[in-house]
Amino acid sequence: MFTGIVEELGNINRVSRGSKNQRIFINCKKVLEDIHLGDSIAVNGVCLTVVDYGPDRFEADVMNETFLRSSLGSLKSGCMVNLERAMPANGRFGGHIVSGHIDGTGIIKNIRKDDNAVWFEIGGDKGILDGIVEKGSIAIDGISLTVAGVSRQSFKVSIIPHTLKETVLGYKRVGDTVNLENDVIGKYVKKILGNNTSSSELTKEMLLANGF
Repeated sequence: MFTGIVEELGNINRVSRGSKNQRIFINCKKVLEDIHLGDSIAVNGVCLTVVDYGPDRFEADVMNETFLRSSLGSLKSGCMVNLERAMPANGRFGGHIVSGHIDGTGIIKNIRKDDNAVWFEIGGDKGILDGIVEKGSIAIDGISLTVAGVSRQSFKVSIIPHTLKETVLGYKRVGDTVNLENDVIGKYVKKILGNNTSSSELTKEMLLANGF
């Protein structure tokens, strides 16, 4: 599990491609502290497994399913990526619950400066947009952010200068693809409501019966 608080920006050293898979070599520093084979590291919001590492880099495999669901297939040498280690049991919960299992991708439709903040408007598929609520949480390339507005075609977030400086959002342009993960609690509630054929009304009793 992750929290959506990016620890550092990594740099793609190289990518070794197969027909439907790839291995990525990422130069970094902070996330290598106390690293072990098999550790989980979120790369632009995608949970990957460390398969090898050295003093200034780690390697991870990207399988076909991840190609289909994420933007990692477009990575190339020199690209910057958000990195976050899995949250320790005694860690600080700074963002929200992020699984690293993204729901799909979105396209940046507009970037607009607003004094010291920057607005990003991101379009996405209906299945993803249906799970986004205003003032709720969403992970964009692994960054825990608050939704400032949502429509049938897109949603908006307002980015502070620190986030622009410390994450890949500072490198993004209109038309770029980003990885999206909906809030996991919202996904479970949506699933429960979809399975409740007797009534579409959300009640306290229904939530209690389903573990909430």
